[in-house]
Amino acid sequence: MNTNSLQQHVNELTRGNNILDLVMTTTDLSINGLEVTDKIGDHQMINFSLEVQDPNTRTQHKQVLDYKQANFELKKEELSSYNYEVLMSNKNAEECYMILKDKIATATEHHIPRKRIRPTNNPHWFSQEIKRLINARQHSYRRLKRYRTEPHRQEHIHACRAFKRTIKSTKRNKEITVAAQAKTNSKSFYKYLNDKRLKRDTIGPLIDSEVSTQTNNKSTAKILNTYFISVFTHEDN
Repeated sequence: MNTNSLQQHVNELTRGNNILDLVMTTTDLSINGLEVTDKIGDHQMINFSLEVQDPNTRTQHKQVLDYKQANFELKKEELSSYNYEVLMSNKNAEECYMILKDKIATATEHHIPRKRIRPTNNPHWFSQEIKRLINARQHSYRRLKRYRTEPHRQEHIHACRAFKRTIKSTKRNKEITVAAQAKTNSKSFYKYLNDKRLKRDTIGPLIDSEVSTQTNNKSTAKILNTYFISVFTHEDN
């Protein structure tokens, strides 16, 4: 299960002295209220709720930092203006971290503007030409369903072939470009590799101090930070 980034949620016996009924999900899905209840035949019944995103929900714009318009010199000057020896005197590791984090966040807001983008699930090779061919294929299909004539059938066949031919050539050209620029543009190369991956390696789930399982990113980061602080070495002056 770990190899495929799966998590098993049933921890109680479901048939005799065995756990035969399983509920497995990828780590980015959330299971709530799972309980083993009354028997159906010789198996216990499992009730749970699964949190999923509505696929019909309209994609909303989100704000991200626009690093191309950033003024890094002013940000560096602001961060250099603080006396960190005074700010962090008599502070433990976590308090020093929070002070530094707050100063960096403040300087970032002052000198790096934000821009609005709309998240998309389109692959990296997607283009306006492919979008146009998708629309042409859909229009030809609707005309074929409406009129059902041989010319409209041929039109739809040509539209499908043009779409498939363009997809293949676009993918091939993209791969050639990425391979040619692998040494000079490593960001594009690794983005291509990540898009080709079938699964994502994740950290967790982790168990906190209250012996409860945490799966979301914020709780996981907090547990790791707490552990780091617990093993931090205080050097003698």
